[in-house]
Amino acid sequence: MFAIIALGGRQIKAEAGRFAYVNRMPHEPNSVVQIDDVLMIVNGENVRIGRPKVEGASVSIRIDEHLKDDKIIVFKKKRRKGYKVKKGHRQALTRITFESING
Repeated sequence: MFAIIALGGRQIKAEAGRFAYVNRMPHEPNSVVQIDDVLMIVNGENVRIGRPKVEGASVSIRIDEHLKDDKIIVFKKKRRKGYKVKKGHRQALTRITFESING
């Protein structure tokens, strides 16, 4: 059994016991959160598709930790002009674990 949920502007496949990395969430680590934006639930041959959401369905997730992704280097250069800019960026992430799919 799995579900497709909308979280942080993305669609994520949720299966009980699996984990995923999403954009930073404002919740504390080790807290359990209910996500009501369930777009689809698949249970064997039974498929429920929401328009746009599945009524009465939710997915409970546990916030494991907050962390930062690897550094991405942005380097810009225009040849023969003496223009060079080097910038970096680290995306703030949250690791979540899918506890259960309700509905």
